[in-house]
Amino acid sequence: MSEKKQNNFESPNLGKLQAVIIDYRTTIYIAIGADPKEAKKKYLDRTSNKAIILS
Repeated sequence: MSEKKQNNFESPNLGKLQAVIIDYRTTIYIAIGADPKEAKKKYLDRTSNKAIILS
């Protein structure tokens, strides 16, 4: 019998990322040099499009 290989996933190093708070329960992480306002706008656009498609 062959043994199953374990999947090892490495978590990203949060020390190398900056947190962007979307709302009180949502936080995204982006590269340190990236624009937080642009990242927040892209995230909100992406999630609002999902709501429209699912409706």
